[in-house]
Amino acid sequence: MSGLPGASTCPGPGEASDLKSPLGAKFREPLTEARFQQLFGDAEQEPELLAEPRWSRLRRLWKRRARACSGPGPWPLLRARLPPLRWLPHYRWRAWLLGDAVAGVTVGIVHVPQGMAFALLTSVPPVFGLYTSFFPVLIYTLLGTGRHLSTGTFAVLSLMTGSAVERLVPEPLEGNLSGIEREQLDAQRVGAAAAMAFGSGALMLGMFALQLGVLATFLSEPVVKALTSGAALHVLVSQLPSLLGLPLPRQIGCFALFKTLAAVLTALPRSSPAELTVSALSLALLVPVKELNVRFRDRLPTPIPGEIVMVLLASVLCFTSSLDTRYNIQIVGLLPGGFPRPLLPNLAELPRILADSLPMALVTFAVSASLASIYADKYSYTIDSNQELFAHGVSNLISSLFSCFPNSATLATTSLLVDAGGNTQVAGLFSCMVVLSVLLWLGPFFYYLPKAVLACINISSMRQMFFQMRELPQLWRISRVDFAVWMVTWVAVVTLSVDLGLAVGVVFSMMTVVCRTQRVQCLALGLAEGTELYRPLRESHKLLQVPGLCILSYPTPLYFGTRGQFRRILEWHLGLGEGGKEAPKTDGPPDADAAGAREVVQLASRCRDAGIHLLLAQCNGAHWSKDLHSVGLTRSCGVWRVPKACV
Repeated sequence: MSGLPGASTCPGPGEASDLKSPLGAKFREPLTEARFQQLFGDAEQEPELLAEPRWSRLRRLWKRRARACSGPGPWPLLRARLPPLRWLPHYRWRAWLLGDAVAGVTVGIVHVPQGMAFALLTSVPPVFGLYTSFFPVLIYTLLGTGRHLSTGTFAVLSLMTGSAVERLVPEPLEGNLSGIEREQLDAQRVGAAAAMAFGSGALMLGMFALQLGVLATFLSEPVVKALTSGAALHVLVSQLPSLLGLPLPRQIGCFALFKTLAAVLTALPRSSPAELTVSALSLALLVPVKELNVRFRDRLPTPIPGEIVMVLLASVLCFTSSLDTRYNIQIVGLLPGGFPRPLLPNLAELPRILADSLPMALVTFAVSASLASIYADKYSYTIDSNQELFAHGVSNLISSLFSCFPNSATLATTSLLVDAGGNTQVAGLFSCMVVLSVLLWLGPFFYYLPKAVLACINISSMRQMFFQMRELPQLWRISRVDFAVWMVTWVAVVTLSVDLGLAVGVVFSMMTVVCRTQRVQCLALGLAEGTELYRPLRESHKLLQVPGLCILSYPTPLYFGTRGQFRRILEWHLGLGEGGKEAPKTDGPPDADAAGAREVVQLASRCRDAGIHLLLAQCNGAHWSKDLHSVGLTRSCGVWRVPKACV
């Protein structure tokens, strides 16, 4: 905001104003500095603070921060880290308990086959999927803030973990492993998967300690949806060998999807008719049931558990027909009863898996935080993003001690929990009871379950992720930039890999943010008739510009990427022309050397030389104070101004 040369100046603080309104509007009395101090307390004392020795300022800031850290007692801290202490005393037992029980049992029934299916996607035995469907759910119930969030095995994380496990612990090229060799290979792969869960949990706890919950904003909605949709295609292609009964090695690395397709097409003549028949019948049941649950979700009291029905039918069919011995169909086999012995993952593997754990931690937090925010907004409650980091970090860290692989919130079971009438985290306890009953007593009933059925469950659970592509036409109409972010991320995920595609998507999304700051418009403001409101002049012809006064709004941060545009816009509006005298150099702190600060200092110096009264309102001068004072600007009531200028 600046006054042009020749314009009448306003009186200083504490004096009456004789500025006549061009519209004859009646204004309130000006808020002088003395009146501001009377109403709102002491004015800012930045000049005195600047004269204060640096060591004294540091000591004062350290004492203030120490008092802030030592303020809360143990009980508020405990309530912050254990959310049930806050919401459980207000739990509506009569209104919510039945819904939580039905939803929890329904989700638990789905967790059983889905956990075993995602375990195969992770390249570990099926029982470890049941462990991952129990321990993380129990821990999140105690630590999470998402009332409608369902955690456990997640297809995208299972795919990422499986690719890393296959790379770290590859299967011998000769194949035909003996029983003991197969057990040793499985144990090594379970250890690698648990180490990745430990690493991702430790990273999330580190992010929580640094209060980096804000990082969720960098994984925008287009990036997350494109990531999950592209990963769903990877899941579909990776399950084709199991659907067709082809013993093909898993392809990893870049272009793995196309390598798998080529291998399947080459080996297609060797596919097993029995496996293909089981897969076709399974999909013929699972897909229509999924559609029925979606179309009649308002009429059904609870969704139809198609997965568990398919598991029971396939197990009975395989047992009665001896499909495993007659047609060599791969079955799940014996599920060990009880829980595994707690075991610390091999910490020597952590440096090798750190590069894989970081994208897993980001995906875990991004998907979980976005899902929790969606349902929190829908049901009018709030979540704590930093507490979510803590909950998922502890969940992955502790569950890794029980041989669990990386886990997070899941799209399908979260939607199922809401549709089944879940209200709070209590539903997770009922889900754990169902999985616990399978681990303790019902495991032998799944001995004859064909693995092809688990592959079909993996594919059918991707339905919601595939249908996210239907949002693209609407996204194109709303924002071409977000559409471009979606497509670039999806193509990168499909062609490269999930983790590299995530990196490409985040980088491209941040580039669009930088580009948007370059296209921001500087608005000239005018006075609305009969009011004290200033609106952009281009919005209406009834807005008038105050004579001798040019009010500009620049709604974007001023940094090295926007300083050139900022300079050109101000030169055009103020008639400063090109060039100008450089501002004097200062010996201020390193923060004072920022590009944005130097640009403001140069602008102030040029305006002073041109006789223009410059005022800066609603700008953060905390890091620029010494530079702005060096060119003669003073601050009063939150406004920076040159000497003898008016507010």
